[in-house]
Amino acid sequence: MTRRFLFVLGSARAEGNTELLARAAAEQLPEDVERRWIRLADHPLPDFEDLRHDSDYVRPPSDTPAGELLDATLAATDLVIASPLYWYSVSSLTKRYLDHWSAWLRVPGVGFKDTMAGRTLWGVAALAADQPSVAAPYIGTLNNSAAYLGMRFGGVLLGNGSAPGDVLGDTEALARAKTFFAREAPLARFPHETPGA
Repeated sequence: MTRRFLFVLGSARAEGNTELLARAAAEQLPEDVERRWIRLADHPLPDFEDLRHDSDYVRPPSDTPAGELLDATLAATDLVIASPLYWYSVSSLTKRYLDHWSAWLRVPGVGFKDTMAGRTLWGVAALAADQPSVAAPYIGTLNNSAAYLGMRFGGVLLGNGSAPGDVLGDTEALARAKTFFAREAPLARFPHETPGA
C-alpha cells in the first residue's frame, strides 16, 4: 500500500517552528510517499457538540471543513499532528480537531475506528522550554488517542523554538528529523497496559 501522510498543522501561526520542523522531517520521506498538508486555521471547525445521548451524528458534507478533514484523515496511512506545545498540551485548534473524532466515531457507515486501526499517528511539536519532560501531557494525549483507536504511535519529534525560525537553530532536533519517519512505530498502548496483556 502506498503510504499517504497527512500533516495536520495546528499552530495559530503560519510557517511557525512546529511547521518548519515537520517540513524538515517530511523532506526525508521517499519521493513516492504522498504528502498532504492541512492548516487547521484555514479549515475552521465548529464547536464540537456532544450528541451521543440526544440524536445521531451525520457525516459532514465533503465541502465543509469537517467533511474535508474527515475524508483526509480516513485517507491517510500516516497521520502527523503538528501542533506547538501550548500550556503543556496540544493547541486549541488541534484539540477541537481531536474532539471531532468523537463524532466521527459515531457517524453511521464511516467505520472511523476500524479504518484508523493499524495506521500510524505521529506528533511534531516546538516548545519554548529546555525540559522535554514538560511535553509529557502532549505525548500522552497522542499516545492514548492512538491506543484507543488501535493505531500505531511513532512518538513525538520535539524541537526548541519560540520566536519565528528558532527551531532551525536546534541542531539536535533537525538531526532527529532526518530519521524520525523511518522508525518502525509500535502499536500504541495505554500507560497502564503491559506488553502482551
